[in-house]
Amino acid sequence: ALGQRGINIMEFCKAFNAKTQEMEQGAPVPVVITYYADKSFTFETKTPPASFLLKKAAGLKPVGKRNRAKGSEKPGRQVAGTVTAKQVREIAEAKMKDLSANDVEAAMQIILGSARSIGIEVKG
Repeated sequence: ALGQRGINIMEFCKAFNAKTQEMEQGAPVPVVITYYADKSFTFETKTPPASFLLKKAAGLKPVGKRNRAKGSEKPGRQVAGTVTAKQVREIAEAKMKDLSANDVEAAMQIILGSARSIGIEVKG
């Protein structure tokens, strides 16, 4: 999609790699790219998805062709893993800038909802 818009793909890759070199290898990184009529661009990296961070905190191992951790096939009835309230708070604090929450408590509620939807139980 970048090439179709006239953006130099190699230039983007170099800039992206430079900006994300400190991030964890293999973590999905959402990116918002803004391109301009003169074929220049800017981009903003986001934090990895809450589901990825929750599965990592719960210790779920990657499986399958795409080498990704899976949640529960029956959320609410089957538990895929467990995290602590402290881990939920840490994830919420890390995700604060990407969430539409006014404070950490509201962000924790969003993360708790994500945990529930993938079958991760929160203790404590």
